[in-house]
Amino acid sequence: MTTLAALVSGTGWHVEDLLRAAGQLGVSLLPVPFPEVSAHVGLRGLDAGVRAGEVDLMRIDGVLVRMMPPGTLEQVVFRMDALHRVAAVGVPVLNPPRAVEAAVDKYLTLALLDAAGLPVPATWTGQSAAAALAAFDALGGDVVVKPLFGSEGRGLVRVSDRELSWRTFHALERLGAVLYLQRAIRHPGHDIRVFVLEGRVLAAMRRHAPPGEWRTNVAVGGAAEAHVASPEESRLAIAAAAAISAEAAGVDLVLDPDRGGLVILEVNAVPGWRALARVTGIDVAAALLDSLRSRSRDR
Repeated sequence: MTTLAALVSGTGWHVEDLLRAAGQLGVSLLPVPFPEVSAHVGLRGLDAGVRAGEVDLMRIDGVLVRMMPPGTLEQVVFRMDALHRVAAVGVPVLNPPRAVEAAVDKYLTLALLDAAGLPVPATWTGQSAAAALAAFDALGGDVVVKPLFGSEGRGLVRVSDRELSWRTFHALERLGAVLYLQRAIRHPGHDIRVFVLEGRVLAAMRRHAPPGEWRTNVAVGGAAEAHVASPEESRLAIAAAAAISAEAAGVDLVLDPDRGGLVILEVNAVPGWRALARVTGIDVAAALLDSLRSRSRDR
């Protein structure tokens, strides 16, 4: 029987859904908390390797990165080092470490998309409140301030008042945060989430912002409905996933009326699928595990 590990940050709906899908596929799935990952080199009495609890990740058939929990810089760097080591011995890792590294950093993601010639919103990133204020003006005086690391629309602030922007930027500067400013897009009240797996569109949904809210994320109250991705939406989503080397990705697209076309807001390499599965009927968990299982058979 194929044995897979899912690196998680705790129990919850997604873990339960993965366990359900594993049972249907006849796969043994071991959920292991990311904070339990350890590694050893040159330690007598133990084979050199990477472990999560009692699970030897370098001897397992495949590893699914379900979550990258918050941590210090040292913790995050070590977790990525451990994933690179697991992948280096030939264990299939979904997503590959390089994709997780890119997607966890909004600036790096956007830079890779731009280098690939894909449409992205005008964005400024830096560390100085004074420079951020100048960027605020250059971006039209209406920006979305985002945490460099983060997901589900949490921690986003839209600022269109110069005095308030000055206070916001200085507060972030005092916290030692990187300032990430994106020109606010006057979208039509909805965006598109496209789930890409192995270079194809698995499913898509349209997310509508709740009344009085500009964020469309379901986690903050947005409403979702099934959506059939257009050829252009599919092309952009597949190209965006490839730009960050992601084999599975949730790609967010929005219509920018000022540009007259779609732009890519974000690419998530550890995307959730609860709302997507509910509105489309697609068994995303089974598709992910089956993809990982098929690669383990090729080892």
